[in-house]
Amino acid sequence: MKAEPLKEHQWLQKLAGEWIMTSDEAPTSWSENVRSLDGIWVVAEGEGEMPGGGAATTIMTLGYDPHKKRYIGTWVGSMMSHMWLYEGALDETGNVLTLETEGPDFWTEGRRAKYQDIIAFEDDDRRVLTSRMLNDDGTWKEVMSARYRRNK
Repeated sequence: MKAEPLKEHQWLQKLAGEWIMTSDEAPTSWSENVRSLDGIWVVAEGEGEMPGGGAATTIMTLGYDPHKKRYIGTWVGSMMSHMWLYEGALDETGNVLTLETEGPDFWTEGRRAKYQDIIAFEDDDRRVLTSRMLNDDGTWKEVMSARYRRNK
């Protein structure tokens, strides 16, 4: 069985390349290399220094499941033991991918929380990753934001 890339898979190829994280708040040394697996999946490997946390490595996989009609993926990082499982969709503009997931609540021990990781393209060479957590009152709280620019 050979999967043929769909237009949804083609969207993921926009992520392919070498990226550098940029920050207005503090200097950063984070880079990410995103490669395609035959036009069906992308694998993003990040490495660098965490603010106040030392060296870290991350791996994200993203693909599209035509049966679910949803983007799917995973994220793992050397700084934690939880594997994040993604499922999400593009917005109407085709520039913003919202990935939903669930994991440990970083502020309340033993509790789980719902999160979103949002990848928003500003143009072909600039994107923003925003992570947010669902509050008890139904509002979203931003927990992290990172700007990336394409290096190659």
